[in-house]
Order: sequence, then C-alpha cells, then structure tokens
Amino acid sequence: MNNRDGCRDAAFKPAYGRLLEVLVMHIQFSFSMPPISGVAALLGQKKAAARPDVRGEEFVAALELWLAPLHRLISSKPPAPTSDGVAAPRSSRVLAFTGAAHLRHRLVLSLLSRRPIRIDGIRADDDEPGLRPHEVSFLRLIEKLTQGSRLEISYTGTSLLFHPGTIQGGAVTHQCPNDRGLGWFLEPLLALAPFGKKDLSLTLRGLTTDGRDASVDTIRTSGLPHLAMFLEQEGVELRITKRGHPPLGGGEVSFTCPSVRAVKSGFDFTSTGRIAKIRGIAHSVRVSPQLANRLVAAARSVLNRYIPDIYIYTDVYRGEDSGKSPGYAITLVGSSTSHVLHSAEASSCPPSTSSPSAERFTPPVPEDLGVLAARLLLDEIRRGGCVDRGWEWLVTTMLVLGAEDVGKVMLAGPFDAFLIEHLRDLKAFFGTTFKIRPVVRDSPSGEEASGEDAAMASTRIGAAPGSQEFVLSCVGTGFTNTARRAG
Repeated sequence: MNNRDGCRDAAFKPAYGRLLEVLVMHIQFSFSMPPISGVAALLGQKKAAARPDVRGEEFVAALELWLAPLHRLISSKPPAPTSDGVAAPRSSRVLAFTGAAHLRHRLVLSLLSRRPIRIDGIRADDDEPGLRPHEVSFLRLIEKLTQGSRLEISYTGTSLLFHPGTIQGGAVTHQCPNDRGLGWFLEPLLALAPFGKKDLSLTLRGLTTDGRDASVDTIRTSGLPHLAMFLEQEGVELRITKRGHPPLGGGEVSFTCPSVRAVKSGFDFTSTGRIAKIRGIAHSVRVSPQLANRLVAAARSVLNRYIPDIYIYTDVYRGEDSGKSPGYAITLVGSSTSHVLHSAEASSCPPSTSSPSAERFTPPVPEDLGVLAARLLLDEIRRGGCVDRGWEWLVTTMLVLGAEDVGKVMLAGPFDAFLIEHLRDLKAFFGTTFKIRPVVRDSPSGEEASGEDAAMASTRIGAAPGSQEFVLSCVGTGFTNTARRAG
C-alpha cells in the first residue's frame, strides 16, 4: 500500500510542480509582487518538483511565506474611493445590514459607492414579514434608473442582495402605490439624480400629499434648493402636473435634473443669518376653494406678529388635475439673509392610509391646520442650524461626495436617530468620518425670551436659548461621475 502511494506521489510531482509554477507566476503578474527568494530558489530548478527529497510541505510553507504580503493586502482596511468615484478593492466587498430601516438611502449609497449590499431580517418577526409593496416598487424604480444592477430577493422577502450598476438617467415613468406618498420615492433620488449618464426626466404618479411623508411642495420649495447649492449647472425642477390625495391618489409630478461631472468643492455653510421672508402655498382639491383661503388666514394670524414679509398663495385644482380624492394642505418656508431654509407643512390627510382607523378619520378644520403649520415653522426656526431637519442627510451626503477639500455645515442638535445612522452608513460606504464641534454663542442680552416670541427673535442671531448647534466637517472623497464621462 505504501509503495503504491509513493509511486503515485512521484508520478504527480512533476505536474504539481508545473502547476505551482504557473500559479505563482500568475499571481505575481496580477499583483506585481516580487518573488520571495525561498520560492524562487525552488522554482528556479527545473527538476525541483521531481526530486524525491523535496516534500510537499516545503512547497506549502514557501508558498504561504510568498503569499503573506498578498494576504495582508486583502485583509487590510479598504481605501477611500479614488478620483473616478470607484475603489476596485472595495467594490467587491458586500456590506451587510439588518432590518428594513434606511433601505432607500442604503440603496442610493450602494449605487454611489459601487458597493454591493445585503440586507437580512426585513421584518422577520412581524405578522406580515418581508418587504412592503412600496419598498418593492422603489426597488423596481431603481432598476429603471440604472443599467446592470442585479437584485436578488429571498422567497419570504426578508432578505435581499443588491449589486449596483451604472446610473443611466434619461426619461423614466413610474407608477407608485398609494400606500406611500410620492415624496417617499423622490426624496432619496435627489442624491442620485445628478450622477447619471444622461439628464434625468422622471415622471411619478400617485399621492402628492399623504400626511406621512414629505409632500412634493416641501421637496420643491426646500429640498431642491439644498440640492442646487452643490450643483454647478442649473435646471433642477419639480413640476406638479396633478394633485393626488389619499386614498385614491391620481397625482403626477415631473422631476428634471441635469447630469453633472462633480459637485462644488469647499462648501462652507455655517452662517445662519436672520429670517428675512416667509413664503408658502395652500392648495385644495375637490373641496371648496374657500378652504385654501382659510388656511392662509390662519397661518398669517400667527406669523404676522414676527415678520411683515409674508406671502402665501393659494393653488386650487379642478377637474382631472385635482386627482381622485378630496383634501387640502399648506406648506410654509422661511428664508434667511444667508439663504438658510426652514420648512413645515400640515395636511388634512390621515397619518396612515393603510390603518383601519383611516376610514373613520375626520379631517381637521383649515384654521387648526394653518395655526399648526405656522407653529411647526416657528419650532423649526427655533432649533437653529443652517439646514432644514428633513435635508440634513442630503447635505452631509453631498459633503462626502465633494472634492478632496474640507466642507463644513452647521446643524442643530440634538441629532435624531435617522441622521446618526446615516452618518454611520456614510462611514461604512465611503470610509469618511465627520468631525463634530459644538458652537458656543454669546448671548446678546441677559434676558431670555419665552414662548413663541423666543422662536423668531432668537433665531435672527442663532439658535434659541437652551438649544445647541454643531459644526460638522469632513474631507470629500473626490467623487466623479464616470458614467457621464463615458457617455
């Protein structure tokens, strides 16, 4: 038995030596690694593998020694993306997450960083586990906007694997389900739209206002200006073609965004300024036009005490453009002398269209909605900061995608759980860490205002007493839109 084994080993040794030589040469050529003297000496002899005194253990030990630098290279921390926006060693590593939270933004970050992601445990313990219809619809929308993306969803819908492709842009039309508003679909796409191969022309149909997600009015008046600050080109626009309220919807919007090569560098947004004007829009569909006027009157009754430059116009839709269900809403935006925007909104929609109580929901009267929207705006202004609460994630993302320069922005605290998790995701996808520094302000007077009077007065010189502001700074990754360059 031993003799036969020895003969078989001797017969295979020449082939084993040749295979080992080809393998080492291939690895050396692929990774440009210098040969180790021990392996070079063994491979330099033509009949080294056929010698009976050279055992396989020696080849294995020498090979492990030669591959040690390669092992350290693979197991080391992946570098930040290069100037072309793609990091080859990092792109093949799959990031793992758990739960359905932050699903949309993680898909967007996956496309921007070219890193595949795997998400497990999506509502695994719920009575109805797996992805919801609106989440599946968003995944289909991502497939329409990209080319080469691969998506694998488990049979139960509790796990998915996403391999990002190339952002295409172009003309895209998508029908959204009525369980979430169009703002839920459009909001994360603001960070994705400028980096397509072509200019994006996106048409979405569904609920323009649902009382749960950011309405299309808020995105148009507050979200788009935050995006435009980072773009060299103009042309970012959101047109509301039709209004759609729950439960039947019927709304339609058209979003256009130019394709850019890179975002602006050296972004510094740390000056709050003073609130100079307040603008707003009150709309009504399939109800009396007087309801919109009542919304405006109620909001002005609160805001007129603080600033005279207030203009809230009414937008009444009729016929097919008014959608399929009645409703009304108001959106307010405060603008400062340094172009800081703060927004708030209130609508007659139920908090959730899918809950059983939605059928028994009684819409509040317009006067209550107008006062509520005005007080929400004052509270948002009182927080301070240079970025509206709903768009802090967008500004921090654009800072990471900026040129290899320091970018700064001042945000109001305390940070919510969503922003904290988003900052962690930015570090996981791009390897970028923010430096957070608190802002110390000297009080201009020894008195402290209270109530609603403190909201506007204190914000004209910064945050209100008792609130805290922070300056977030980071070095950009030098992201470049390679898809546009290839086109």
